[in-house]
Amino acid sequence: MRKTGGVRTPHRKATSDSKGAQMTTPPEVILPMDMHRGKPAKCLVSVGDYVKVGQKIGEADGESSAHIHSSVSGTVKRIDAVNPATGGAQTRVVIESDGLQTFDETLAPPVVETLEQFLAAVKASGVVGLGGGAAPAGPKLTLRDPSKIDYLIVNGAECEPYMTSDTRTMIDDSELLWDGVRAIKRFLGIKNIVLAIEKNKPEPIRIMREYAAKEPIASVFVLPTLYPQGARLTLVYKVTGRIVPEGKRPGDAGCVVINCSTLASIMRYIKTGVPMVATRVTVDGSAVKNPQNVLVPLGAPIADVLEFCGGLKTDAAKIITGGPMMGKAVPDLSAPIVKSTGTLLALSEKEARLPEPSPCIMCGRCIANCPMKLMPVEIQNAYLSGKTERLRALKPGMCVECGCCSFTCPAGRPLTQYVKLAKTQLREKEASR
Repeated sequence: MRKTGGVRTPHRKATSDSKGAQMTTPPEVILPMDMHRGKPAKCLVSVGDYVKVGQKIGEADGESSAHIHSSVSGTVKRIDAVNPATGGAQTRVVIESDGLQTFDETLAPPVVETLEQFLAAVKASGVVGLGGGAAPAGPKLTLRDPSKIDYLIVNGAECEPYMTSDTRTMIDDSELLWDGVRAIKRFLGIKNIVLAIEKNKPEPIRIMREYAAKEPIASVFVLPTLYPQGARLTLVYKVTGRIVPEGKRPGDAGCVVINCSTLASIMRYIKTGVPMVATRVTVDGSAVKNPQNVLVPLGAPIADVLEFCGGLKTDAAKIITGGPMMGKAVPDLSAPIVKSTGTLLALSEKEARLPEPSPCIMCGRCIANCPMKLMPVEIQNAYLSGKTERLRALKPGMCVECGCCSFTCPAGRPLTQYVKLAKTQLREKEASR
């Protein structure tokens, strides 16, 4: 097994047996036009319009954009130009649900017999990267030079603590996932298709191996249980031994990486004609009364999701979307669940309290555990001293922001945050040259 850096985090996969309860329809949903990385979708509705489940309310604006569809039937209550939680410019369509969940009668499974029809279906589905990246799925599968791509890696690592939504996809939606493998083989013709799954997920490994034994069009690659196995660059190296150059993407190393839930969601649309209007969310943390996986309508306010899980305990101190290593703290519980929200954590005061940073003891743990072999403390020093040339030589752009350096630092220093700042500083310097 090829060695990379990384850390052994607590698993805390207590919800792995939770299939996913269907959340009750919220009174209203908030659907941002930028639920994806790239250009926001163009809003297609006006205040007072009646919309149905699956109706397109946002049109993808170019290749690096994705369609937005209504997750409820009801009336457009308002269209915000600013996100009240952050103060940033963000077009958000607020729909008041009528509780009927009436589906758009024009929805129908697409005809998919050619590569062009397959790629059109991927775009029409509105699916984005569900591993956290949120990049529109269409461009990822539109290969400019197919002859240079010989690996497609289906990412089932799910290496962050707490997260189990991908685990449930590989168990409960295994047929859809394998249908996705068949589609990739048929339409893209990629020679090697690999399902990469961490060792601590024996049931998904067993199920996928059974499919592969009956239909050997893909193989199962068992990853060691080590965070961050699911990072794209780390995954490419682990599976193929190839190194993605600085500033490049997996495609430059002959690989495409797609999350397992992303692929299953694409096939759900192709099978049913219903675009992405809901997502499976792992709701967990010591401050949640009833941790579980929940099938959440897109745009449901976080407060409503937590209430569906029994509400919060009195010692709730921090809410995070995403895992504890790479997730983001939520400033307002009215914030909506978006396409890439795979995990919602409510942490107690004890869990949420950050350590008080102390001086660096030069132990080298941040370097030893960095999966990209960077020197986080040196990057921090170069950033703070404004040494641009030194910073450029240290290559902060290679950082995948996994948080291993901060996690392993005995001095409790926020190294990941400093590397993020260094990346921004270096980009600004380069832009001004």
